[in-house]
Parts: sequence; structure tokens; C-alpha cells
Amino acid sequence: MSIRFAAIGMSHPHIYNQADALISAGAELAWCWDDDPARMAEFRAKYPNVRLARAVDEILDDSTIALIVSAVPPDARAALGVRVLRAGKDYSCAKPGFTTLDQIADVRRVQAETGQIYAIHFSERFDSRATVRASELVRAGMIGRVVNLIGTGPHRFLGSIPRPDWASDARRFGGILNDLASHQIDQFIHFTDSENVEIVSAHVGNVAHPQFSHFEDVGDLHVRGEGGATGYMRVDWLTPRGLPTWGDVRLYVMGTTGSIEVRKNIDIGGKSGGDHLYIVDSDGVRQIDCADVPLPYGAQLMADILGRTQTAMRQDRWFQVSELALLAQGRAVRIKY
Repeated sequence: MSIRFAAIGMSHPHIYNQADALISAGAELAWCWDDDPARMAEFRAKYPNVRLARAVDEILDDSTIALIVSAVPPDARAALGVRVLRAGKDYSCAKPGFTTLDQIADVRRVQAETGQIYAIHFSERFDSRATVRASELVRAGMIGRVVNLIGTGPHRFLGSIPRPDWASDARRFGGILNDLASHQIDQFIHFTDSENVEIVSAHVGNVAHPQFSHFEDVGDLHVRGEGGATGYMRVDWLTPRGLPTWGDVRLYVMGTTGSIEVRKNIDIGGKSGGDHLYIVDSDGVRQIDCADVPLPYGAQLMADILGRTQTAMRQDRWFQVSELALLAQGRAVRIKY
């Protein structure tokens, strides 16, 4: 069995990650809509069989559509999600899924009332073959019990890809920890299986982009989870122009009997390409080829929609990650440079 889905809002390229994950799993992309005709035309150029809707309601009124994927601006994602859930459809948006704690409270209530899925596409885990393989190795006990995780998420802000106005205004995306570090918080919870996470410290600042008065280009946080597991996350918008990708994103997972490092986009000074995984355990040091590792997220989400299950990610954990990111953002000490 399969599903039909639609795309609403293309203000961020993560709309393509979501669509591709579902199409690769066998889902049918039926409709698209955006308030910018140029973005709709660009989207249709990649997916020529998609129908252009005249309004959001034309999509929501189609009873054959099971899921809406979206990359509207971050501060509009929760409101659209509420409309989608109340229309009897499931919803998946780009991260961050929320920009305020009040939005989370509203969506929690509507999700509980409707029983629909409110998903957030954490691409640094769902779309990374090496991270999927790392998860399999951890679950198999290859490095023992996870006791520490370090996640770094550097990005390039001013580059070849033009960014919309909202991308330089933290009031629109909820701040750097809410936006970028939500990936690292998701991975900490996933790899440590922590039901309860405490924010130990957090910092934000703007070191290199003074032209944007409501912007943060550096941030970090320290968390503590189940069984004493700890995590440190650092994110920034400072990727040098000389790096041939948008960011040298890394994940380091330390266990009681070994460790795993994932270099997601690039291995500087090493092998070409991305998805590099290194493991150190009692057998020695080795690199694992992840080129053929399947990405299960799209198929899992489609199965959850059809079977009303929670295999892609538990609903409460989507909320948990989002709440922690906003709490960290709200508690962060602003560093002045």
C-alpha cells in the first residue's frame, strides 16, 4: 500500500528532502502550493507530474491526501500544522517545527484531539546514511552503553544559496539553538534513549554578522540525560568559504566499550564524498563504508500513516526535542563579542 501526499510551502530546500524520502518509499506526490509562483515553478520543474493548487484549501479538501509536507517559514509551521491536523491529515514540516512554547502547547492539544501525526524532518539523522548505520551499531551493542555524545552543526550563511529575509531574523526562526541545534538534541535523545533531559548550560551570540541585528551565528549547549549520559552541542553559521560544502557536520558517540565518529558531509584531508563512519572498539580502528546503507525514514513514516503506528519516531519525542530546543534558547546566556 501507498499514500498520496502534497507539499505546501517551499521557502526552504528541506521541502525537497521530505518529498524525496516519501517518493523513494513509493508515495505519490499529488499537489503543491506556495505563495510565490517562482518557487512553485521550481518545485514543479523537479516533480513535473505534481498539480499546482490555487489555494491551500484546495489541497486540504482533497480526501485522498493523507499527508502534507511543508517548509513554510518557521514561525508559520505550527499554525499550518494545526489546520492540517484538523482537516484529518498527517503533517510533516522542516525543522524547527515550532518557534514558541505556546505553539507546542497548541499543537499538543490538537494532536491529542485528532490523533493525527505531527512530524518534523530532522534531516541530519533521517537523511544521513552514516548516522543510520551508527544507530544500527549502537543498537547492536558495538560500543556498549552510550555515555556521551558530541554533535557539531556548522553552516554557511552568506554563500551561493540566497536566503529569505526570515533566515536572518531570530524572531522568525526561534534562535540558533532552536533552529540548528534541534538536530543535535534529536540525536542525543535518539542515541541515549533519554526520556528526561536536563539543560545544564547554553550560550548564543553574534560574532561575525553585525549587519543583522536580530541574528545569532554561534551557539552551544550542554545536556544531561538518562543514566548520567551527557551531551555537548555546538552550532554556527561560520563555515569558511573555502570548504567545498555548506558545513563539516560531525557526530561523536562515546560508549563504555568503544566510540563512533560520523563525518556527515566531508572528511577534510581524507576520503572524498560524505557519510564517513569511524569506529574504535576492542577489535581496533576501522572505517565502515555507508554508501549502500538504506534510508528507512520515508518508508517508516508512510507505514505509520497507514497503520497508525510510531516507528519513524514517537510523537512525544518530536515534541520533546522541540521543547528542549526552545527551553535551551530561552535560557541561553548571550555572549558579547
